[in-house]
Amino acid sequence: MKKIVLYVLMVVSVMLQADEGVNKVVYDLTTSNVANFEKKILKGIVANKNYYENKLGELEVAVVIHGGAYRFFVQNLDNTIYKNDKVLQKEYASLKKRIKTMSDTYDVKFFICAVGMKKNKLDKAQIVEFVQIIPNSTIGLIDKQNEGFAYIPVGD
Repeated sequence: MKKIVLYVLMVVSVMLQADEGVNKVVYDLTTSNVANFEKKILKGIVANKNYYENKLGELEVAVVIHGGAYRFFVQNLDNTIYKNDKVLQKEYASLKKRIKTMSDTYDVKFFICAVGMKKNKLDKAQIVEFVQIIPNSTIGLIDKQNEGFAYIPVGD
């Protein structure tokens, strides 16, 4: 009987910890560097999510896109100011699939700054469908931090 009670207490304790185990992070993504983007966003987020899941927790991830990072979230490079970026052209097909996986499989929420879209001559139709347009990056970062998200800058 003592073993059953102990077991039930352990299960309840783990369940309570799992409910409280929601961690939140917002990445302030401004890098235009493909290697930096791949290391800190594509690989880094997966590693961080796996870490928290292995501890029976959860990591909620948001990414606010502005600065040089618009280039990673367009439908087609050929119709943008990024069409002559040879490094990006070479890697883009693979990057685009991996970014989509971040949204679909890892439930990463992406937000893009509307002010910078205008500056970079981008409209809504040119942005990948899973990215939400926000008025500006500052508002997105303020909102997420006020919702309890930890702030991580990812620049050049």
